[in-house]
Amino acid sequence: MKRFAQLIQQLELSNKTNDKIEALVAYFNEADDRDKPYVIAMFTGKRPKRPVNTTLIKQWAIELSQLPEWLFTESYHNVGDLSETIALVLPPATQNIAKPLHQWIAELAELATKDDETKKAYVIQAWNSLNTQERFIFNKLIAGNFRIGVSNKMLVNALAKQTGQDSSKIMHSIMGKWHPNEIAYEALTSGSHVNTDNSWPYPFCLAYALDTEPENLGEPSAWQAEWKWDGIRGQIVKRNGELFIWSRGEELVTEQFPELHFLKDELEDGIVLDGEILSVKEGKVQSFSTLQQRLNRKTISKTQLQHAPIGFFTYDILEYQGEDIRQYPLAQRRTLLAGIVEKLKTEQIVVLSPIVAFATWEELAEQRLNSRAINSEGIMLKKLDSVFHTGRKRGDWWKWKINPYTVDTVMIYAQKGSGRRANFYTDYTFAVRDGDQLITVAKAYSGLTDKEIKEVNSFVNKNAIEKFGPVRTVKPELVFEIAFEGIAESKRHKAGLALRFPRIARWRKDKKVDEINTLEDLRQLLTAAETLKP
Repeated sequence: MKRFAQLIQQLELSNKTNDKIEALVAYFNEADDRDKPYVIAMFTGKRPKRPVNTTLIKQWAIELSQLPEWLFTESYHNVGDLSETIALVLPPATQNIAKPLHQWIAELAELATKDDETKKAYVIQAWNSLNTQERFIFNKLIAGNFRIGVSNKMLVNALAKQTGQDSSKIMHSIMGKWHPNEIAYEALTSGSHVNTDNSWPYPFCLAYALDTEPENLGEPSAWQAEWKWDGIRGQIVKRNGELFIWSRGEELVTEQFPELHFLKDELEDGIVLDGEILSVKEGKVQSFSTLQQRLNRKTISKTQLQHAPIGFFTYDILEYQGEDIRQYPLAQRRTLLAGIVEKLKTEQIVVLSPIVAFATWEELAEQRLNSRAINSEGIMLKKLDSVFHTGRKRGDWWKWKINPYTVDTVMIYAQKGSGRRANFYTDYTFAVRDGDQLITVAKAYSGLTDKEIKEVNSFVNKNAIEKFGPVRTVKPELVFEIAFEGIAESKRHKAGLALRFPRIARWRKDKKVDEINTLEDLRQLLTAAETLKP
């Protein structure tokens, strides 16, 4: 536990990728081998069930710290993280119990079935034997939530450096279903267990945003253009009579999309398809807001099946007849893929994502302007001779997205961030005018420089009007241009509209509040977007 706590502290204090990788390498060199699979599991989002209710944890911390509840709540709002708040307010430990990380995790797993009094006794004894940083880690183990700024790619690079294994092999190995108490670290990093589970997906190949004029990419004939769909990237795996559907977030989502289950009978064994899960009705791709109605559902109602039917637009094949064909050139993979889709009997559910034909870059640029009419985000450009890389490789795949929508808004609420931003107001809510009122339309927390964040933070501290828990109402004076990818009707929002991927484009210090956009402007934008659709 002590060594893991040191690792977390090192990762939180550093913003440099290389420093984080070195910290991870040092940890995996020194830690107990039984702890290592648990760390990999936590960093890749494989969270155990929460053994103790958060409300109880908070109640016990208030009781032990002897703080008034209002003061604990104020402390929580200021710190921004419950686990950290509890670690800070508890009295100093009176004993020292050294246990390895895997033992703490095993004991917490057993605790899940105990009564509340047993849970309380165990948690308080643990708090009384750990220092502040270790308590923070212990609380996070209970919450099952580690957001430390370690991406899968960073973790894989560290593991590859520490073990000498190929990074793509490690990426393949740590994805999918495995349990840290059932696999040894060496077996996990060597991938010796991969073939024992029919569900294993492949690491996704990702694209960079096009940062140059397309003419600079060379001859158009060397490239394949496709629509960039706004859905959920996924892989369909069919092996040994079983079907699995994986999201790019490494979640097994097979049960969420029953429309695709026919592939268990129609796909041959040893095939892995890459593509986009979309809501498709009568052959037309629906908006992402429609697709959202189907996401993260334990049960799918008949109404949801009818209102947001699912389709799969496939654009690549990674495995054929049980053979990994990612090293085949794209043109060859596409030919194989077309043949597989053509054999499917169930129509209009699995579709070969269409190629956008073009002879010149100017012609493609014209077609790109029509992207929103088919609920596409723009164009994907892929070299015809490219292999299917692990992660991103500059030069082979590009995403050429259409320019975002923008709207001028005023900030009316602010909330402090978390982690290294816990002392600054970095989460903002923005509004447009609706007659004489301001009505909220978006929340955003990205797009400002560190200097601008400090300026906004100073403004909030000086101009806060009301306080609702961690949220501050501020004078409506700061105008920001908000960029977003799409707009849709929404009954969940007061404005009746929802913006897709809102973020701060720029701080409009040149504009006053009476110059911001209106709710009617957004409604007209929605009408225009709907009119474009066929």
